[in-house]
Amino acid sequence: MTASERLLACNCFASRKAARLITKMYEDHLARVGLTSTQFSILAYVDEIKAASMKDLAVTLAMERTSVIRALQPLARDGLVAIGPHEEDARRNVVRLTDAGSARLAQALPVWQAAQAEFERRFGTALGGQLRGVG
Repeated sequence: MTASERLLACNCFASRKAARLITKMYEDHLARVGLTSTQFSILAYVDEIKAASMKDLAVTLAMERTSVIRALQPLARDGLVAIGPHEEDARRNVVRLTDAGSARLAQALPVWQAAQAEFERRFGTALGGQLRGVG
C-alpha cells in the first residue's frame, strides 16, 4: 500500500477532512453576521445557560481551555460577551452574553438554520443525527 493509499484509507484523515469541509460550509454562512462557527456555538451555549465557566465551555465544545480563551477574545472585544467573576465564587470567571451578544445571536440564528438546511440537503438528515450522537 502506498503512502497515498494509506492516507485515503485512514479514518482519522477522512474525518478531519470532512470536519474542515463542514466547518467551512457553516462559516461561509455565519460570515454574513461576522461570526465563526465556534463563536456561534459559544454565544448559543452561553445564551442557554446564562453564565458559563471556561471549564464548561471547554468540555461542551470539546476544546482546550486556551483555545476557548482565544475564541472568546474577539467576542469580548466586540462587546458580545462579558467575562467576570462568578456570583458565588469570585475566584472563578464566567462568560455572560451582553445585550449586543443576544442581538448578534438573534441575527445569526436564521443564518445558522440556512447552514443546517444546506448540510441536510448535501449529506442527509441521517448523517447529521449520527454525528450529533457521537459523544
